[in-house]
Amino acid sequence: MDSGDEPETLEQQGRKKRCHRHTPKQIQELEAMFKVCPHPDEKQRMQLSRELGLEARQIKFWFQNRRTQMKAQHERAGNCTLRADNDKIRCENIAMKEALKNAICPSCGGPPTNEDSYVDEQKLRMENARLKEELDRVSSFASKYLGRPVTQLPSVQPMAMSSLDLSMGGYSNPGPSSSIDLDLLSGSSSTVMPFPFPAAVSEIEKPLMVDLATRAMEELIRLIQTDEPLWVTVGRDRREVLHLETYERIFPRPGQQFKYADFHTEASRDSTVVIMNSTALVDMFIDASKWAELFPTIVSKAKNIEVLSTGIAGSKNGTLILMYGELQVLSPVIPTREFCFLRYCHQIQQGLWAIVDVSVDYPGENQLTSRSQRLPSGCLIQDMPNGYSKITWVEHMEIDKRNHTHQLYRNLVDSGMAFGAQRWLSTLQRMCERFACLMVAGISSRDLGGVIPGPDGKRSMMMLAQRMVNNFCASITASNNHGHKWTNPSGLTDVGVRLTIYRSPGPASHPSGLILSAATSIWLPVPSQRVFSFLKDEKTRAEWDVLSNGNSVQEVARITNGSHPGNCISLLRALNSAQSNMLILQESCIDASGSLVVYTSIDLPSLNNVMSGEDPSNVPLLPSGFAILPDGQPVGGGASTSSNPMGVTSGSLVTVLFQLLVSSSPSAKLDIESVTTVTQLISTTVQQMKAALNCPSI
Repeated sequence: MDSGDEPETLEQQGRKKRCHRHTPKQIQELEAMFKVCPHPDEKQRMQLSRELGLEARQIKFWFQNRRTQMKAQHERAGNCTLRADNDKIRCENIAMKEALKNAICPSCGGPPTNEDSYVDEQKLRMENARLKEELDRVSSFASKYLGRPVTQLPSVQPMAMSSLDLSMGGYSNPGPSSSIDLDLLSGSSSTVMPFPFPAAVSEIEKPLMVDLATRAMEELIRLIQTDEPLWVTVGRDRREVLHLETYERIFPRPGQQFKYADFHTEASRDSTVVIMNSTALVDMFIDASKWAELFPTIVSKAKNIEVLSTGIAGSKNGTLILMYGELQVLSPVIPTREFCFLRYCHQIQQGLWAIVDVSVDYPGENQLTSRSQRLPSGCLIQDMPNGYSKITWVEHMEIDKRNHTHQLYRNLVDSGMAFGAQRWLSTLQRMCERFACLMVAGISSRDLGGVIPGPDGKRSMMMLAQRMVNNFCASITASNNHGHKWTNPSGLTDVGVRLTIYRSPGPASHPSGLILSAATSIWLPVPSQRVFSFLKDEKTRAEWDVLSNGNSVQEVARITNGSHPGNCISLLRALNSAQSNMLILQESCIDASGSLVVYTSIDLPSLNNVMSGEDPSNVPLLPSGFAILPDGQPVGGGASTSSNPMGVTSGSLVTVLFQLLVSSSPSAKLDIESVTTVTQLISTTVQQMKAALNCPSI
């Protein structure tokens, strides 16, 4: 700018200031002067102005900005150092608490009384004092940025532990078990046991969580992009599993020396193509309810605890959410896995997204029933032509082995197939096909008999069937937070039936009244695909359906749900039945990880309303059915094991669930006749299945 220029407005000056660029020579001279004298006086600024051809005002502003920049760099470095020290102390503190908590005297089984305990306690007190001092320093440091004091960490309230006995019971219990307590069951409620979700995340925790999520994202991308020796293939199905020694060398973690001995690691990777674009998938992943709807057979419960970041410029890029989730295997004998974790979404480029989950100890490790955690896990989503996406999935967990796996499912769980990447992607692929069928206008040519009049009716029927499947999966779960208490009644059956009872307020979800659920899990020496085909086929239904009284059924309508012919919704009518006003709604679905056959009876007037396109959410449902999983035996093996006593190379794990409306009265009590009826129903169904499939009585 020349000295003879006319005076300019502030807007013009700001615009020109943003466009001005110093030459490399000018910057070099200014940097040299800054090293010697960061605060030049007016005389020094005038000399620089003449030498560099810049105004004195520009010189002054450059030095001000440079000093501010240097101060910010020093503060960031100091903050990172404090954060690293804080993380280290936190790990040490947790390890010491666990050591004290788990210490047991070998003679009496109680806490040790020797001098070591006192020394350990004193060390822990010193570490607590040091940790508090570090937190105070970080809080004081952060308050300079916020302009106000930082709220301290909220106190951790202990979770009220349930007194319900979740014993695994009668599958292999050699000793006597207590008889069923009908009074206790009849007093049960359908109220869900609330998880103690924390209040808002404190300001001091947010930057730590952002840093944790960022590092987890970097690790996930490297896990996806790196092959051997980090990943190795195992088994005839060529599954990719993590080579743990290589992983620990590439990704050393703070406090890894305090890793608990009673943990085991599950880590797998897989990829596939699904019929859904990246934008729609990201939208479903950041909403906990939609995420649970996308994986109804895996996610038994999910909740967004707090949205820590809503993304950049209105997009989902940069979204960070604190979430809670429970993962399940469809059996009452397998405890769910619960996690409190961060979910972070990052758009790498147009049409390429990464989503990572990583466990956090917030609000405190005692809030969860186990110490299991998800290490950086998630997926890379890449858009492909025609609305498809390529998904690469990594699932990585450290599991607390104190949550014992029932012997029936031990091979499936220990192999990593029960909660691995393959199961997530198989389910996602099938559900994306289902959503695609839901969005297709018109009726498929496979709609038998023209029963469903139009696309609105098809959509309502599909929504009703999905709610039926969701209710079935929720009813079969072994979650502590669903209000279910599975009890094993002794002497009533030799199949190993478990019972639970709850009161349903109805009518939107279940029929109003007292509902009794009964479930059992069995092993069959038959491939899972064959069991699925047998159960879904209306021609063979009379061979296992006790309630059909030997009468055959006719399929009057079908809605295709995916590329596999077994993925469909059917309306079935019982022939030669007195209940001519009732039809059976059934959904069957199958993928590489397992299959379902779920059904319920619905009266004809309600079905007519749904098929006309009305909202199906008010139709009460009481679904029953079957969950069929491979037994996890290595293909080609033949050794006899506790869960495979015949040494068969390919078997099935089948869970049967029946639900019975005991009474619609709000004050009804459970009676022994209802218990006997439902257990005999399951026992007879299992016996007839085995006979029809030529299975020996085991």
